[in-house]
Amino acid sequence: MILTKERIMDTSKVTTTRLREMKQRSEKIAVLTCYEYGMAKILNEAGMDVLLVGDSLGMVKLGYENTLPVTVDDIVYHCKAVRRGNSRALLIADMPFMSYEASETEAITNAGRIIKEGGAEAVKIEGGKEIASTVEALVCAKIPVMGHIGLTPQSINQLGGYKVQGKNEETAEKLVADAKFLEKAGVFALVLECIPSELAQEISAALAIPTIGIGAGPRCDGQVLVTDDILGLYGDRQPKFVKKYMNLRPQIIDAVKQYCSDVKKSEFPSKEHTY
Repeated sequence: MILTKERIMDTSKVTTTRLREMKQRSEKIAVLTCYEYGMAKILNEAGMDVLLVGDSLGMVKLGYENTLPVTVDDIVYHCKAVRRGNSRALLIADMPFMSYEASETEAITNAGRIIKEGGAEAVKIEGGKEIASTVEALVCAKIPVMGHIGLTPQSINQLGGYKVQGKNEETAEKLVADAKFLEKAGVFALVLECIPSELAQEISAALAIPTIGIGAGPRCDGQVLVTDDILGLYGDRQPKFVKKYMNLRPQIIDAVKQYCSDVKKSEFPSKEHTY
């Protein structure tokens, strides 16, 4: 245990079982994305419960327009780096687009790589009832699975954009049914993205497994955001559900400009920085 001014932080390892226990005692679960060693060390020290090597790395780290081009190799590479910087948080990695849809055998092979090579402790896949059998196959292969319903970014072309899901009775009922199918299939937790708060509350109350919200209101069992968003690193675009806790981008630009100026004026390195 580490005593801080704000709270006593439990430094013991977070597991999938522990997440369910946190839900049972109404303890909120804090999740952030992470893609590299240095940030993993910082988030680990800060007491994050879960680190997610999300396919969002395609946009915030690799410069893609969306998450679709991300590969299993990309996920494995970044997962290895995060694993080396993390000791406490549960490490989950996204299975990228088309790494699990074609067949259950291919899903097991790709998830196995993410676990064995990348060092992840669980994988996350998107979809509802239609991927329940894949979830069952992964769980039977001893691979823990987190589900993800609502706005599923890998289905962006099918959905026609980044839109709130479950706004009418029919689609809301489908999301509730999907959540129950996934729980029965064996997911240990479920991400709810961009759905109405009341619907997220209904789903959370109906499940024994924890729900992790992103743009789904405060009544989920936990929350997840992209670290680059909360630190103000990822440009000016900001979804409604993001809270920017710092605005580091202009500070970094100022620091780099000052360095560049010092170099060009021969003010760096000075005597104190010289052997």
